[in-house]
Parts: sequence; structure tokens; C-alpha cells
Amino acid sequence: MIKSVATLGLFLAAAACTHHPVGETGDLGLSINNNAAVMRGEGEYAIQLATRFAAEVPTTINFAFDDARLDGEARAVLDRQATWIKQFPEVRFRVYGHTDSVGSSGYNKQLGLRRARAAVNHLVSRGIERKRLEAMVSQGESQPLILTQEPERRNRRTVTEVSGFFKRHPSVLDGKYAQIVYREYIKSALPATTLTIEQSLPSVSD
Repeated sequence: MIKSVATLGLFLAAAACTHHPVGETGDLGLSINNNAAVMRGEGEYAIQLATRFAAEVPTTINFAFDDARLDGEARAVLDRQATWIKQFPEVRFRVYGHTDSVGSSGYNKQLGLRRARAAVNHLVSRGIERKRLEAMVSQGESQPLILTQEPERRNRRTVTEVSGFFKRHPSVLDGKYAQIVYREYIKSALPATTLTIEQSLPSVSD
């Protein structure tokens, strides 16, 4: 997540430094300035939404050694991600696969990709359109959370992140980024209740 936010921050800084005065470039300069403003705004909202996603939903799942299969805990986390993703149809996501340092770099690159594909396939099975999952990226062993050459479960993971917005979605075309970012997130489609089965049943008189 830190890497993603930093990348977006660098992008925004670069866009802000690009300046074409209207007096020098005419309509072209105006168009470029307008586009840069839109891109800066979109990037800022993407950062906000990425931060919110990470705060409200677990973004990481872990794997057994040399394995790309999802265990029950991983599936439960992905189910929560899917619930969140469904409520933000204007948003795209990216899944990154990681490994620990055991094994060759080439093998770990492929293993990271298998893990990313497993996560994506599960999200798709929960009703997420595959086109919304922009890319499956393998970082292999290159970005460990724990610096060790030993097997380490915390390094064997996938991370799901917000990657941007659908350019052609009506809300995005209208520039309604704030409405997207601050939309209420419902953790469950089922209404909360404290009633027991017995309490919810109608009483029957003799």
C-alpha cells in the first residue's frame, strides 16, 4: 500500500510540474492544463479511496510454503474484499503476488503470479467482473515484509489495491470522484439483528 501511494504521489508531483502557459501554446496549452488538473484530481481521489479500502477491508492474504492454494482464512478475506469492491463499480483494482526468499528468483516470480491468479479467480467467482481487476502482478521475492532467507509466511502473500477509475463510467465522466470516495460502505448485505430464532417465531396460543 505504501508503495502504491508513493507511486501515485510521484505521478501527481510530475503532473503538477508540467506547465504550459495558455499565452504561449493557445488552445493546446489550455487543453493540456485542463487534462493535468483532471489527472491531479483523479490521482488525489484514488489515493483517498486506496487508503479507505485498506482501512475498511483486509488487503492481504497469506499462503502455505510453495503453494498457491487458498485456505479458509484467505477465502474469507477475499470474500470481504469482494463485498467492498461490488459497492464501488467505478473503481479498478490490482492484485500483487509475493513469495518468501526460498527458491530461485525465476521460480518465485511464477509462484507469485500463480498466487495473484488464485486471488483474482476467487474474486471473479464472487461476482466481480474480471475487467475490473486490471492486472495480476508478481513481485516474486523482491518485496519482503520480513527480511529473512528462511521460510516466512508473512512474505507469502497477495495484496489487493485500488489502481484507479473506469474512464468511461458515468460517475467518472461527470467528475463525481468525491461521491465515489465517500459512498457508504455496507459490510454485509444482511441486516444486523439480535433476535434469536425462538424470539423471531410468532407465539402460538393454546
